[in-house]
Amino acid sequence: MTSLAALSRRLPLPRSHAAAACSLALTLLPISALADSTAIRFQLDWRFEGPAAPFLMAAERGYFAEEGLNVQIDSGSGSAGAVNRVASGAYEMGFGDLNALVEFLAENPDGPGIQGVYIVYDGTPAAVFARKESGIESPADLAGKTIAAPAFDTGYRAWGVFAAANGLEADAVAWQNVDPTLRETLLARGDVDAITGFYFTSLLNLEGRGMSEDDLTIMPFPDYGVPLYGNAILASTAFAEENPDAVQGFLRAFNRALGDTLADPEAAIEYVQRRDGLINVEMETRRLKLALESVVDTPDAREFGVGGVDEERLVQAIQLVADAYDLPTLPSPDQVFNSRYLPPVETRMLLPEAE
Repeated sequence: MTSLAALSRRLPLPRSHAAAACSLALTLLPISALADSTAIRFQLDWRFEGPAAPFLMAAERGYFAEEGLNVQIDSGSGSAGAVNRVASGAYEMGFGDLNALVEFLAENPDGPGIQGVYIVYDGTPAAVFARKESGIESPADLAGKTIAAPAFDTGYRAWGVFAAANGLEADAVAWQNVDPTLRETLLARGDVDAITGFYFTSLLNLEGRGMSEDDLTIMPFPDYGVPLYGNAILASTAFAEENPDAVQGFLRAFNRALGDTLADPEAAIEYVQRRDGLINVEMETRRLKLALESVVDTPDAREFGVGGVDEERLVQAIQLVADAYDLPTLPSPDQVFNSRYLPPVETRMLLPEAE
């Protein structure tokens, strides 16, 4: 049983008056309610930006609390960090790239268990952004060009998958390993011909540096034959096995908040702003909408519901990642994703059926 003092120590420091009010509201809950709840430390993949909205909404609207959960949500510094922190036991659950999870499991076959339990991004957000003035209009035009990205970037790591799907040799381009803060600047200045990055992040960064979509050729990986999944909710296997009701409750609450976010993204951004009062609301609203439109609202999600995986596609994705990353072992689909905690499929039909 967790003490009120311990729970208070785990709460994040408020970053605005609204966040302070939220923290105060938590401490004013009946002691018995806090004592009886299951504490979950949840690690995001990145900062408090638009795509984090459904997680923050589920916390502040009380959806987690209604499931008997006391959830602490912390910002992150990349998917690899989220995977490692959940695997280490520092966090019970997190949000990260399923491909980073495949890599971790391959390199730690006897290590701590960690699984995906809910697919949020049905496709990888990775994309190639190229300068049209470099004569790049298709993947074939990338041959002989220079592409920049940080070495941990999904597009960089999975370049071999993109290249093979589009008839390119993996070494047909020259790569520059760059700091993530410099990537878009290098493209905007014309120092490189192309970059890879998350679609809804790099596009906004490039626009902030004076480049419009008309200046760019954009090649999202899913639109160019790459069937990889993107980010998923992750859970410590040990925690999930010991607390299956808590994991199921977390996913029910998140699924509910995701439905609300899809219905009204503008309202959902309010919960991001409460957590970080310094965000650009207009930009983060657009970022959220781009994420929803590009990797959440997909034909598969419309037909089969959000959250789950297609077994055949998952097997293919694991093999593609293993080949592209030159992994030492091949994790099984059951190691990578566990569907037992998902809400019923009828509750996950959050999008209109594909026409």
